[in-house]
Amino acid sequence: MRKGSCALIVGAAVASMAAGPVLAQKPATAPTPREAVGVDFDGVAPGGLPEGWTVDATSRRGALAVWTVAADATAPSPPNVLQVLPPAHAHGGTFNLCWTSAIPFLDGEIEVKLRANTGREDQGGGPMWRVRDGDNYYVVRYNPLEHNFRLYTVRNGHRHMLTGASRIPIPAGKWLTIRIVQQGDHIQCFLDGKQYIDIHDATFTKPGGVGLWTKSDAATSFDDLVVRPAAR
Repeated sequence: MRKGSCALIVGAAVASMAAGPVLAQKPATAPTPREAVGVDFDGVAPGGLPEGWTVDATSRRGALAVWTVAADATAPSPPNVLQVLPPAHAHGGTFNLCWTSAIPFLDGEIEVKLRANTGREDQGGGPMWRVRDGDNYYVVRYNPLEHNFRLYTVRNGHRHMLTGASRIPIPAGKWLTIRIVQQGDHIQCFLDGKQYIDIHDATFTKPGGVGLWTKSDAATSFDDLVVRPAAR
């Protein structure tokens, strides 16, 4: 595991991201579940990882995928992105994870920008949340190879599709935005501002970590992860 430092955007500062990223130094204490937190990866040196983030896998075979901060002039908020480079074996049943337990999430919103770069077996990816460990979490992902957007539970290492949408003509190589909204067992998922998923599910009912997810040989770049827990 490699660690670095990440830029945190806390509280009301997140609201200004539409006009451009607002960067701040790491706070003296970890954010509480009520504070909005953004991670744009610009405070991490290329080759590193955000502090407190873990590279993991579900149904791992062989080496872990390589997750690393990298310079990208096309990033939604340059200069850096977090990218995943898949292992050479590209096992179709392996899910590549990079996540943290330091940003607890139960209810609220999660938003991330991503770009599907390459992949023969699989492409794209998405956010994961209410993460207990590498075998238990929610994930929603977009796959430009299949032109679909799907919500899954992964429980004890087994993936189960809850629902999804098909025939979404967004090609690889384009930055897009995924947003999820969860309140209790009610989950809504949006792709580039359009809602495709609205469902109730109570598989995971306790707070958990958040992170990013790809499958098999999907090489993907991520930027501007924002977590907005619901007000209590």
